[in-house]
Amino acid sequence: MGRSNLSYLASAASPLGTIHLRRRELLSQPGTVVLELLVDQDLLMSSLSTHSEEALARHAVRMRARSGLDVLIGGLGLGHTAREALASEDVARVEVIELLPQLIDWFESGLIPLGGQLRRDPRFTLRQGDVYRILAEPPSARRYDLILIDVDHAPEEHLGNASGSFYTEEPLRKAREHLAPDGILGVWSYAESDAFAELLRRVFREVRVERLRFTNPVVDEEESNWLFLARA
Repeated sequence: MGRSNLSYLASAASPLGTIHLRRRELLSQPGTVVLELLVDQDLLMSSLSTHSEEALARHAVRMRARSGLDVLIGGLGLGHTAREALASEDVARVEVIELLPQLIDWFESGLIPLGGQLRRDPRFTLRQGDVYRILAEPPSARRYDLILIDVDHAPEEHLGNASGSFYTEEPLRKAREHLAPDGILGVWSYAESDAFAELLRRVFREVRVERLRFTNPVVDEEESNWLFLARA
């Protein structure tokens, strides 16, 4: 990410490896402070570029196109997907499921800057759990308008061993049962996956695959992420 002043704010052991929260001040862009989340030395996300995480919420809200939306988000990250969902007046409730209690602790203690803003919104709730396990269980009476998954790098590149089975037909059918009629499942990916898109088409009645192009401000090069949006 170029030359920078680097400091670690917190580190903790987790089932996925050692998770780190670190801060950079870019020497090439004085005054630009970046927050990064890593597992071991694998960068998960950065506050420098949040376009695609925010687009996951924004595009799903637009695709659902109704008011009073009930949203489930798998993966807290740095909170940008949740904040973008709450930016819509059509969203009535956002529930975030985060696997790692350590990340929740950092969020609630103020180490993650968006924590205070999100917790002040009465529509927002956060709880610890495995979103994949929850979606594999029979649904309760509650059905979600949007289920947004931003956990893994890509359908073929998983962050942990437990998530691999989600990207197969039967778990996707079980996840679909947690959606309200016309509800949207949205999945973030850093890479294209024709196989996953085709799998979604076998389970859902409408599937959109959106490529997001953006410029990485550090290296001044274009990059792409992908959104998979499927309607129940």
